[in-house]
Amino acid sequence: MSPRSVLISGAGVAGPTLSYWLARHGFEPTVVERSQGLRSSGNPVDVRGPALPVAEGMGIMPRLREVATQVTDMRVVNASGRQVARVAMPAIRSAAGNQEVELPRGDLAAVLYEAARDDTEFLFDDTIVTMRQDEHGVDVTFDQAAPRRFDLVVGADGLHSTVRRLAFGPEADFVRHMGVYVATMPLDGPVDHPHDVLMYNTPGRLVSIHPSRGRALAAFIFHSPAITGFDYRDTEQHKRIVTEAYADAGWRVPELLERLQKTEDLYFDSVSQVRLPTWAQDRIALLGDAASCVSLFGDGSSLAMAGAHTLAESLARTADHAAAFRRYEIEHRTLVDPKQRNIGRATALLIPKTRMGIAARNLAARVWLNRRGSNG
Repeated sequence: MSPRSVLISGAGVAGPTLSYWLARHGFEPTVVERSQGLRSSGNPVDVRGPALPVAEGMGIMPRLREVATQVTDMRVVNASGRQVARVAMPAIRSAAGNQEVELPRGDLAAVLYEAARDDTEFLFDDTIVTMRQDEHGVDVTFDQAAPRRFDLVVGADGLHSTVRRLAFGPEADFVRHMGVYVATMPLDGPVDHPHDVLMYNTPGRLVSIHPSRGRALAAFIFHSPAITGFDYRDTEQHKRIVTEAYADAGWRVPELLERLQKTEDLYFDSVSQVRLPTWAQDRIALLGDAASCVSLFGDGSSLAMAGAHTLAESLARTADHAAAFRRYEIEHRTLVDPKQRNIGRATALLIPKTRMGIAARNLAARVWLNRRGSNG
């Protein structure tokens, strides 16, 4: 029997990880990606917990450490820029009991692509248009490439998954707005604080500047009910929304809003969760954010890598794809479900809704750090 062909939609984190492990098990993976190439932007992410053994098995930990950020501290500042709280990042990682690596999302995707590209066919600047499955395979038409038939299809194409929409139903049936929106953009010029993440809060709003690896990233994260007429592809609408949300904020916000108007590299979207009763429809399955987005604060990249490995291992163990999909889902939901339940707590800590809540959060950070220091 020849290796089974698997089409994977999405060349972010989950897709290349899955293709790497599938190829190791004798499958023939193809990855289709809507973008013309690898995306260079994106907020810093962590590789930690269940993703660490996956990265070790791929032999990419040295490369991940090479491109890791050099952040040592998280500093909360007030409107005048004065520090009101500080937390040492190594202390957080030590308390969590892991050796996580923080790096820009684009760099993580690039390292994963480098690991997978020799044994994977990549189709950039293309997307799936239709899928029709029968008992033996899936017929797929693309926007650019010629139609092809695959044994299996996996949607690793994120929150706004095309595969999920085509095979499972409308996005509105499975995507839940969590009451928060986020915008990120890169900042040009030298970094004032190359080892510090700076955070500024007003009630219900957060602005942060992350030094990344020399090219800082600004983030606007704020509470808001679902915005009527919101289009995640409309950049001009996004700029208007963020400007209105932060019109009266202090610190460096006016300067950042000016940069926002000029940037050509803006990410803006709802912080959302994805919940489906099942992650597979016969020969088509979902992975990563497409299946179970755990929102901005929920270890999405690490869970995507862990889920990709679990799915590949499950498919390798049996020729019965339905049984493999069930095994993958049962095992991976044990990691995903607790993260989805903790979204409220993480949001309250990062973006308190009141001045009293901000003060309490800052005090708790100072007390925690003092206790860590006194315990040596």
